Amino acid sequence: MKKFLLLALMGATTCILASDGATIYKKCQVCHGQKAEKKYMNKVPALSTLKADYIVQALEGYKAGTNNKYKTGMLMKGQVAALSKDDMKNVADHIVKTFGKK
Repeated sequence: MKKFLLLALMGATTCILASDGATIYKKCQVCHGQKAEKKYMNKVPALSTLKADYIVQALEGYKAGTNNKYKTGMLMKGQVAALSKDDMKNVADHIVKTFGKK
């Protein structure tokens, strides 16, 4: 029973960490920049210039396979496949609060 509880707590901690916006964004930095400042392929606007709800909507579209704006749909679909709705909101909020233009 103690082992089960320990494993359950470890799993819960992993889930909490997985949905942390800063942790999720680390995977995005290669293309979008350390401070969300890069225009990917000189087409996609810098994420730091976008609103959180727009970012979430775009991520949901990529995950559903309905967003191919800028011809990045297939690439982004793989990147967001494991993200939950909460993960998308957390990473969008992190981008806007940390890097957004004030």
